[in-house]
Amino acid sequence: MSSFISIRVLLADDHAVVRAGIRQFMERAGDIQVVAEASDGEEAQSLIERHKPDVAVLDIQMPKASGIEVTRWVRANIPTTGVLVLTAYDDDPYVMAVLQAGANGYVLKTATPGEIIQAVRDVYAGKSAMDATIAQKLMSQVAGRSEFSPIEPLTDREMEVLNLAGKGYTNKAIGVQLGISDRTVQGHLARVFDKLQATSRTEAVMRAVSLGWLPPELGELGDS
Repeated sequence: MSSFISIRVLLADDHAVVRAGIRQFMERAGDIQVVAEASDGEEAQSLIERHKPDVAVLDIQMPKASGIEVTRWVRANIPTTGVLVLTAYDDDPYVMAVLQAGANGYVLKTATPGEIIQAVRDVYAGKSAMDATIAQKLMSQVAGRSEFSPIEPLTDREMEVLNLAGKGYTNKAIGVQLGISDRTVQGHLARVFDKLQATSRTEAVMRAVSLGWLPPELGELGDS
């Protein structure tokens, strides 16, 4: 690779020590320049908009906006920036949500510095970068051997109902808030549970939070 190439990277992770470690080995590579660091999702969006990096390296679980939400925002607003998700999570729902959001790569934090650097280079070159473990999961899913089923997106109304349920509203209170009957609310929740493969409000809210569809603080609430 030519020494004249400088891949401009933004790092977003809510742990400063993690960012420092990643920055150190990336900048030692010689062809990567870390132009900005963010400690939460909102800051990541602001800095991506300002710097327009070649590659944004994002964690999934961040305050204010998840890596999944930031990825969707990047695809809609700064399409020239590649997105590499670097995370500790290899659960199927996370993987599918990240890829459906439009990420160019998905690498686990257990990867070696060399593997992460190569993933940045691949995303910069317009290629996909996939951790071997994740690639195997995806191949199993395509072959029909995975137990995971892709999650069907919720409608706007279903999202409204789930959001209020996550805040502790009863069916009746949700109905009053949205101007619909509590029976209609019950129907919406039944479809939400079905789509998210959940058996309770708490499970549905937690699944939606993990997918980046609801803010993380709602995941701290229990059944109401």
